[in-house]
Amino acid sequence: MHDEFLCHVTAYGTCDGRRIGVPLGTYRAPTLALALWWLRDRASWIAERLDPVPENPHFPAGALVPVAETVSDVPGVLRAWCADVVQQELVADELAGGRLVRIAISDDTTEYELLAESIDALRMQRTVPALVVPVA
Repeated sequence: MHDEFLCHVTAYGTCDGRRIGVPLGTYRAPTLALALWWLRDRASWIAERLDPVPENPHFPAGALVPVAETVSDVPGVLRAWCADVVQQELVADELAGGRLVRIAISDDTTEYELLAESIDALRMQRTVPALVVPVA
């Protein structure tokens, strides 16, 4: 069982013809449950900022406009992922097995990436190349 997990959330876009990543958060989770909670929390946070409740009095009239039907519904996908118990169990199984988990969803301008991996697995990967280096 892997005990600690490193979690990242990043938004990627194109600027001046280059792919640019903007970190949206990092968390070193002391347990699997907290890693899953943090990923869901960040997914919900992104969804709320991309698709807030239009009736919120903090938004001036006309500040929010609907997007075309052809644009991917990133907030809807993120909210569905958060609510999908089967998906959450799959992510938990992958992380518990020491495997990297990457959840990525894109719209027409930005890719949002949620990433998590076992710190123990990272440490093990660093030591493996040193063990297979030829001596002579």
